[in-house]
Amino acid sequence: MISTNPIAGLSAEVPYELMQYYVVLMIALVVIATIIDVTHKKSAKYFFNNAKKAQESATRVVPSGEKVGIAIKTVVEDVALSGEFCNTRRRIAHLFTMYGFIIFVLSTAIMVFCAESGESYTILPQLWHIGAGMLALGSWWFWLFIRVDVAAEGNKWYNIEPMDLFSLSLMATSALALTWSFTGGGNGVFFILFVIASTILFGGVMWSKFAHMFFKPAAAFNKRMTKADGSMENLPKPADRSNPETRDRHSMLLLKDAPLDMGLGIKREPPRHY
Repeated sequence: MISTNPIAGLSAEVPYELMQYYVVLMIALVVIATIIDVTHKKSAKYFFNNAKKAQESATRVVPSGEKVGIAIKTVVEDVALSGEFCNTRRRIAHLFTMYGFIIFVLSTAIMVFCAESGESYTILPQLWHIGAGMLALGSWWFWLFIRVDVAAEGNKWYNIEPMDLFSLSLMATSALALTWSFTGGGNGVFFILFVIASTILFGGVMWSKFAHMFFKPAAAFNKRMTKADGSMENLPKPADRSNPETRDRHSMLLLKDAPLDMGLGIKREPPRHY
């Protein structure tokens, strides 16, 4: 079943040109909405102003070689492996969602734009279904089992906020894509619902978390740079309690005899005290 190309089957009823126009329109919506989002929230202005302040308070100049190493580390740890997630389950769900989305979108675009060339892309239908499956697994896993504890925050489990649009549209797009393919494809009800869900996903950038994936790597790189150049995001450096001079300061009196490693702290148990 996963070897069936749903795009090729759809081409008998919907021309490739129309599908290509739709894909281009979705890309344009993402680009335009991201620019509007960054401009409206002034996140880009804040980012550059913060970087300028950090540069002014830097205590050392980071060599070019070290910058390259930091960039590589950012790409590998923060982007490719989602290292910012301390919770293993959430990291795995995020990786399934991210790589599933990439595989699903790229295989869709290739099948739409390259199918008429006459070349054989036998692996693309499998990748399309695998990507949709990974996307469904990651997004539904996050929503059903790892989502922010709304009960602990005093909200009902069915409470929906505008920020949830991204997760919900991901869930709907992946589930409807698989359902559309496994029910025979074509331009029936499941195809129409699939198009509606994907349009909401790509067209709802202004009301979702979609835009953050573009500037998040830059923010992660800048955070590592502030540690390397000593600016520490304009925050005071962490106290070195192994240093006797620091340990004996009046402000450290309560921690003077405390162990250097005090354990998990608030991470010992889930937040269920509301």
